[in-house]
Amino acid sequence: MNRAQAREKARALVAQMTLEERAGQLRYDAPAIERLGIPAYNWWSEALHGVARAGKATVFPQAIGLAAAFDPELLRAEAEVISLEARAKYNALSAHGDRDIFKGLTFWSPNVNIFRDPRWGRGHETYGEDPVLTSVLGAAFVKGLQGEGETMRAAACAKHFAVHSGPEGERHRFDARVSKKDMAETYLPAFEALVREAKVEAVMGAYNRVNGEPACASAVLQEKLRGEWGFEGHFVSDCWAIKDFFTGHGVCTDAVDAAALAINRGCDLNCGDTYHFILRAVEEGLVSEDTVTEAAVRLFTTRYLLGLMDGSEYDSVPLTVVEAPEHLALAEKAALESAVLLKNNGLLPLHKEKIKTLAIIGPNADSRDALVGNYNGYASRYWTVQEGILDYLEGSGVRVLTAMGAHLYKDRYEPLSRPDDRLAEAAAVAEASDAVILCLGLDWTLEGEEGDASNSYASGDKTDLQLPESQRKLVEAVAKTGKPTVLCLMAGSDVDLSFAREHFDAILDLWYPGAQGGKAAAKLLFGDASPSGKLPVTFYEALDDLPDFEDYSMARRTYRYMEVPAQYPFGFGLTYSDVVVTNAELAEAAGALTARVTVKNRGVRDTGDVVQIYVRCEDSDFSPRNPSLCAFQRVFLRAGETQELTIPIPQSALTVVNDEGERVIDGKSFTFHIGTSQPDEKSREMTGAEPVRIGYSLNT
Repeated sequence: MNRAQAREKARALVAQMTLEERAGQLRYDAPAIERLGIPAYNWWSEALHGVARAGKATVFPQAIGLAAAFDPELLRAEAEVISLEARAKYNALSAHGDRDIFKGLTFWSPNVNIFRDPRWGRGHETYGEDPVLTSVLGAAFVKGLQGEGETMRAAACAKHFAVHSGPEGERHRFDARVSKKDMAETYLPAFEALVREAKVEAVMGAYNRVNGEPACASAVLQEKLRGEWGFEGHFVSDCWAIKDFFTGHGVCTDAVDAAALAINRGCDLNCGDTYHFILRAVEEGLVSEDTVTEAAVRLFTTRYLLGLMDGSEYDSVPLTVVEAPEHLALAEKAALESAVLLKNNGLLPLHKEKIKTLAIIGPNADSRDALVGNYNGYASRYWTVQEGILDYLEGSGVRVLTAMGAHLYKDRYEPLSRPDDRLAEAAAVAEASDAVILCLGLDWTLEGEEGDASNSYASGDKTDLQLPESQRKLVEAVAKTGKPTVLCLMAGSDVDLSFAREHFDAILDLWYPGAQGGKAAAKLLFGDASPSGKLPVTFYEALDDLPDFEDYSMARRTYRYMEVPAQYPFGFGLTYSDVVVTNAELAEAAGALTARVTVKNRGVRDTGDVVQIYVRCEDSDFSPRNPSLCAFQRVFLRAGETQELTIPIPQSALTVVNDEGERVIDGKSFTFHIGTSQPDEKSREMTGAEPVRIGYSLNT
């Protein structure tokens, strides 16, 4: 069934409803209309990295980890798994009359906001700081989730539209002031890609205001969405965001006024309870019946496209597909690809034949919370890093000693103990071992969404880039032992690694790697697989390098506009081998530009890597300060292997965004940099490789 057919069926069905019934269908918990054979439906489901909050499901790495893989095909495959497991669960549960929240087929994912500031607690829900990377990965996720048949497998939702990335504690009253250039260049491209290219079925408005207008009732944003981009799906508010119109933003007087403003500005579905006042708004002449009807038609169009009204080929998907072996294997592959090797002085990979005793230390070593991130499902089996290593070393003769070392953030583990009650044990365990795996970082209880994270002093945001003090003491205690040490960082954002960089032999960023994360970590640490992820965010030396958190200008933010060297740059990541771009040239055919790239693995180990292409227009005042990512391709090479790649370069790479927010051709001289990292000095220093530099002149 195509959209036109689905809409026609929706119009015919809605025409049979009373006004009260139509208004009731605009709530996220839409009631049944028994006389028309319409079952109840709850629109609120989550699937950020697996079917979430609805029982058992395959739990993939958190979104920021998936971004580090730089692999759109992986994102697409993951989303296909999610949609099949969602269908299986929907079929089984609805057959038992369970149509509760989180058990539908309309998923409020992906989150394609830009991770512009490392303090934002929800940044790990995103695909990082770059609009091109976010656009490509977000579009792949949507295509995988929705499928490309006439019946949607599941409906995706691009959130949070728009200009939303903290501070969490202010979001219900915050006005994000942003220039036209930053809006068009940074904050909107991913949403446009999901609408135009991926045909995303839903868009969710953000909590904040954008240049004075509530994002869930913005005439400017709606004109962009439905006018310029041609969006045909439905628009949903963030949860209880419409209530903020009169309780936080002060743009409405009461719930009736807020409901009227939202629906008149194109918000079809209310996550919250403010649309209980829609009928009052109609009675008072603030909303027309036609407006209510149109919103209902849009929503039922989605339900018809999903086959929820007429049935579909997916009605027979069995519950046995949930956590199927091939799904779990894909989750492990995702964890392997997402890990980023930030430092290695030769300690990694570890050789179990040379180790008699291995120490595994740290509050995240045996933590399930450090595996899953937020907006997560529940696995039947979890492999923490400790469990993964113990399983891997079983029967090897290697003795493993473990110690907590510190609480994640408190000054002691046992309430009756003195401060630092696990520190001595950690030092003793390290001293008794040949090498140390130190697992530190954060988890979703410290960085996350307002109301979810227990880090209440910052409403889920971070106030600095430091590890909690308890862990900083542990880091120093392990360093004093002088034992060879690998730091495994498990966090969803930038954490200051300056001490670890100076004192430890290797640093491996695992992010929140999902339920299979410990299995993957063991294979990476012992060399069964090579790390191959790249940072999707900048790791800064200090917060002093950044503007105020509430400043939404891109000046000095992210790799595109930063003015000082990074601690670890966007796009950086080592492997156990030596992959380099040995040659590259640009080619034009039929008006399209491509890069023909020769990439070689000069090392002795097989590995994945990511070829990255950055560009800057040298003769335009509107160019970002630094070269910007315009294309990339993941590649796998055997030791000694050479491959020839052809990588398309989008036309947008030859444009800039001016101060009016217009994407234009404003210069003729371009420089392309093609390698396995950014062309910045810090990346060149740490990789020892120089990207191929190509000058290009645009003939207009």
